[in-house]
Amino acid sequence: MKQTSKTNWKTTLFIIGALTPAMLVSLGLVVYPMINQIIRSFKDPKEGTFTFDNYVYLFTNKISSRAIWYTVEISVLTVLLTISISYLLAMYLRFSNSKISKSIGNMYLLPRFIPSLVAVYAMKQIISDSGFLNRVSLLFDENSALYNFKPGMLYNTKGILFMNCWFNIPFATMIIVAALAGISESVVESAQDVGAGKALIFFKIILPLSYKDVLIAATFVFMSNISSFTTPYLIGASQRKMLGVYLREQFGRGKYEIAAATSVIIFILCSISAVVYLYTNMKEQAWEEN
Repeated sequence: MKQTSKTNWKTTLFIIGALTPAMLVSLGLVVYPMINQIIRSFKDPKEGTFTFDNYVYLFTNKISSRAIWYTVEISVLTVLLTISISYLLAMYLRFSNSKISKSIGNMYLLPRFIPSLVAVYAMKQIISDSGFLNRVSLLFDENSALYNFKPGMLYNTKGILFMNCWFNIPFATMIIVAALAGISESVVESAQDVGAGKALIFFKIILPLSYKDVLIAATFVFMSNISSFTTPYLIGASQRKMLGVYLREQFGRGKYEIAAATSVIIFILCSISAVVYLYTNMKEQAWEEN
């Protein structure tokens, strides 16, 4: 018993010692700055007293309030587009054995290895009204509908959504493919043997067994786009800014309290999707236990 007790103490001390550096780094680089920003967001920039004026400003000022709702709009649309396309692509990769599906399966993750800044600048050269697509269209006959084609996807919402999908579809597809890979072929074949159609198999077998992973993918896509900066800064319009760009502008102007309040708003919006996922996950666990 004594030896077991000593062994347990040594194991505990070893675990504490191994985790301490990571905990200190987390406290110094994550927890402390977050608490500091929350405290600063409630300070008056001139007197340093406690105030709600910074948050009142964010929701009443025309530019800042538009940035908040525009960010939510872009993030929700990105999630809907990304998950819809990713689920269809994952279904094709999982249940198709064609050479095309295998080729796509080997290549669809390549965009994840391209730095975001490089990818955005490269895409600008393609989708701009005088870019690659436009130059190719000039090769067609002048009477053709494709002649002098202008994508109209730069410095507007369409361009941001296009780039967001380009970045997030491979990531979401990877998660959903992993979930679909866990569905046994025998389960699907058994349903087909008793006369179940494709729609019934999807809604009664495939979707229930994969929706948790779809929710995980949607959560991460939503959070990454709420706080995105590179794409909206380089491709977005100057009239309607997302919160990442707005935060950078406030910080650059020395309005640190407004910038702190903006960062708290971003954190709260990110937390909403995490809370939804956790609630759904806990609800399903309670249902399984009962």
